[in-house]
Amino acid sequence: MSPSGAAADAALPVSDSPDKPRTETCSYLPDLCAPMAVLGVILVAELVAIALALARQSEWVSFFADLGRTSIALQWLSLTSAAVLCVVRPLLAGQPVARGTALALGAVAVNLLVISEALYWAADWLAPDGARSGWLPSDHLFFATRNLAIGGIAAGALLRYFYISDQWQRNVRRQAEARVHALQARIRPHFLFNSMNTIASLTRSNPAAAEQAVEDLADLFRASLAESRQSIRLGDELGIARVYERMERQRLGERLRIEWQLDALPADAMIPSLTIQPLLENAIYHGVERLADPGTVHISGQRDGDMLEITLTNPVPANRMAGERTGNQIAIDNIRERLVLAFGADAGLRLDPGSGQFRVTLRFPYRRSQ
Repeated sequence: MSPSGAAADAALPVSDSPDKPRTETCSYLPDLCAPMAVLGVILVAELVAIALALARQSEWVSFFADLGRTSIALQWLSLTSAAVLCVVRPLLAGQPVARGTALALGAVAVNLLVISEALYWAADWLAPDGARSGWLPSDHLFFATRNLAIGGIAAGALLRYFYISDQWQRNVRRQAEARVHALQARIRPHFLFNSMNTIASLTRSNPAAAEQAVEDLADLFRASLAESRQSIRLGDELGIARVYERMERQRLGERLRIEWQLDALPADAMIPSLTIQPLLENAIYHGVERLADPGTVHISGQRDGDMLEITLTNPVPANRMAGERTGNQIAIDNIRERLVLAFGADAGLRLDPGSGQFRVTLRFPYRRSQ
């Protein structure tokens, strides 16, 4: 188990090590075989066909006839070029950017020439004598080179757009990753400070328990320093929380009771690390510890389709709002922000302060560990 990391692997991929620089590869091409991508290619090709027909014709009768011919040509050229890029995409992924881009443009150019020839000879075969000019230019070479020039310019512009879009997304992920590390750096000293306070109090009252607490804390931070991923399994995160529970139980004794009801949750779900433990820490420090009588923290979980919910409920004293410690809201805001960075708008943290109790509910998508 490890408390290191703060975002789901699927959301924020691990960045390359600065000690091992890599040559940038041609991995920016999107999957043009995806249904939405195919629909986008069809719509863009049709919009271009409409623009060309409007620019060439001066009356509606000629416009619709021209639009039909232009649409047939552009749809064939666009869809087959997208199919070619879809096929060569895995082969280009490992190539350097310049070489991969040149190969992609070359593959599109070959496809444009082949389809142009097919369209020209199909029109020659279908059109009666003297009617070729209504469908295609009479100059065979002009028709092929025109399509090659227009298609090459469009393909180059699109590849440039795909590259810039990919670079922008990479920068966004890097910024989010840096933000997660900054948030994590804030929460670890806080956890260490409170843990050391627990150990200090045990050294006077129970030296043997203090020794065990030191060993628990050492194991916890050893795992933290060795961990390089940015998310951990829910089972490991709960293990961290249970180690913290053991440390606090040694300090508070019978004053602290914790009920775990998490059997409905999958242990292989990914979650930002140090998510449950800080909430349990708040429940103890801002709730149970300030009660005159023993208090119980309820931790329950449920699964709703592809969404997981974890709820922590703790008792609070009547004057809680007047004397609330500021660290409570800081930790909650920290966790809420890390959940959003990890899962986006699908995740959230809800607070339900009530009479005599405080409830925190985490909700996030179920993503399996790889």
